[in-house]
Amino acid sequence: MADTKPSHQNGAYYPQQSYHSMGRRSSCCGPCCIVSTLFKLIFAIVFFFVIVIGIIVLVGWLLLRPKEIKVNVTSATLTQFNLSSANNLQYDLALDIDIRNPNKRVGIYYDYIETQAFYDGDRFGFGTLSPFYQGHKNTSTIHPEFNGTQLLLGDSVTTTYDREKSEGYYYVDVKVYTKLRLKIWIFKIHRNPKTKCNLKLPVPGDTNSTASFEVTKCNIDYW
Repeated sequence: MADTKPSHQNGAYYPQQSYHSMGRRSSCCGPCCIVSTLFKLIFAIVFFFVIVIGIIVLVGWLLLRPKEIKVNVTSATLTQFNLSSANNLQYDLALDIDIRNPNKRVGIYYDYIETQAFYDGDRFGFGTLSPFYQGHKNTSTIHPEFNGTQLLLGDSVTTTYDREKSEGYYYVDVKVYTKLRLKIWIFKIHRNPKTKCNLKLPVPGDTNSTASFEVTKCNIDYW
């Protein structure tokens, strides 16, 4: 029997060659690649949870529609307010300030309360009050007091004092600085609002005057 041989062309013999496809080399660098992948995974998980929590807080905020706190000075007692020729102010001022939380589902933690009193642009009084928690739809009253002696450095303070004394009223600004947390469900949102109350105080000891203090609404800046 004749052997089967590969065909020849022009008397030449070309052996068949086998080709093997070479796979792409992996770009992974072993342990370094694993660590990098792990960090990317952790970052993605953390980012996802931050987004979810942010959406929950935003939806809760929009649903509850928290109303602004309302602040009013309901009582002011000025028993001493004397300016010496050297611009030393002797003062004794006591206030009742009502803080109203009008929200049904928002509680408020007042973690820090600082009060300051100003006359003609100069600060003459300073004090801090005890922290407290205010429940839903609640009105709380704080009682800042200012008394002592303070040198006023303003150039116009003497002129302002004499004019206001003759008019029967002293104009004093009281500012309240607070650090608070709004409690919404299980979440607590931090805010640092500043409250300013422009007070018109009757001159103390003026027996000829019928002037009296009127309830004063304060302005709140949340930012």
